[in-house]
Amino acid sequence: MKPETWLPHVTVAAIVERDGRFLVVEEHTADGLRLNQPAGHLEAGETLLEAVVRETLEETAHPFAPEALVGMYMTHFERPGNEGVTYLRFTYCGAGGEPDPERALDPDIVRTLWMSAGELRACPERHRTPLVMQCLDDYLAGRRFPLDFVHTHSVGPKQ
Repeated sequence: MKPETWLPHVTVAAIVERDGRFLVVEEHTADGLRLNQPAGHLEAGETLLEAVVRETLEETAHPFAPEALVGMYMTHFERPGNEGVTYLRFTYCGAGGEPDPERALDPDIVRTLWMSAGELRACPERHRTPLVMQCLDDYLAGRRFPLDFVHTHSVGPKQ
C-alpha cells in the first residue's frame, strides 16, 4: 500500500492599514465567530499575489494592491481523529481601495471591521489563529520584504 502524501495548506493574508486601524473580517468558523485578516487558500494556477488580491476582494469587497511581504509563517493545528493540518501563510501588506457596495462577501464572512492594534490585542480569544496578532506585530515592527522575494516560476508549454 502506498503511503499517503502529506501536503501543507498554502494560505495568504492581507494587512490593510487606514488611519491607524486595520481591516479585519469577522467570520464563521468551526469554533464560532472569529476575527482574521482577509485571508484564504491559494488556488491552482494562481500566484501568491493573485491569491491575496482575490481573497481580499472576496472577503471584504475592498480592492487590494500588495506593496510588500510581511512574512511567511508555518503553523500546525491538531484535528480530532486525524493527524491535523499544517498551514504555510504568506502575509502581505498594501493599500486597500474603497469597497464595492454591490459586491457580496464570501458566505462565511459576517462583516468587515476596522480595528486598532490595541483593540485586536485586547481580544486574542476572538482571533481565528495566533497568527492574526503575530502578523500584525511583525507589520508594526516594520518587517517588509520586496514582492519579488518569493519567485514564481511559470512553466510554459513544452518545446
